[in-house]
This record gives sequence, structure tokens and C-alpha cells, in this order.
Amino acid sequence: MAWILLVVAGLLEVGWAVGLKYTEGFTRLLPSILTVLCMLLSVALLGAAARTLPIGTAYGVWVGIGAVGAALLGIVLFKEAVTPARLMFLGLMVVAIIGLKVTGGHH
Repeated sequence: MAWILLVVAGLLEVGWAVGLKYTEGFTRLLPSILTVLCMLLSVALLGAAARTLPIGTAYGVWVGIGAVGAALLGIVLFKEAVTPARLMFLGLMVVAIIGLKVTGGHH
């Protein structure tokens, strides 16, 4: 269950990271409210997952999901640069996330 909470927390992190772009510096009300909700839920779920998962594993996976997801959505939604090097490093982050899952275990 902790891993499910952690993945959802990571996806919510992607949501708030991308949402920041839509808030336009927190000047747009609805995107700002949704972004802050994603932030709060993301951190709450990370905290819940960290009750049973090692904090280094939980935090690393959470950040990794957020970083990879935000980078990929940046490419898709905002036409950010796509280079072989960037894709390779995103791939390495995915490998690191998988590695933390496989080796992280529980307390």
C-alpha cells in the first residue's frame, strides 16, 4: 500500500510542478488553487508512505517521479527541448527509481 501511496504522491508532484506554469506566478485563481491542492496532497501522501518505507527511498522515488514526469510534460505541453542527452538522463532517472524500488524495501 505504501508504494501505491508513493506513486500517487509522485504523480501529484508532477501535477503541481506543471501547474506552477499555469498559475502565472500565482496570479490565476483556479490554477493556483489546484496547484496548492496537489502540493498538499502530494506531501501528505509522501508522509504516509514514509511511515513504512525508508525515507531515503520514499523521497528519492517521489522526487524522481516528479522530475521525470515534469520534464516529459514540459516536452509535450510546453515544447521544451528534446535532445538525445536529455532523454538518456531521464532514462537514467527511471532506472534509479526502479533501482530504489527493488533495493529499498521496508524498514
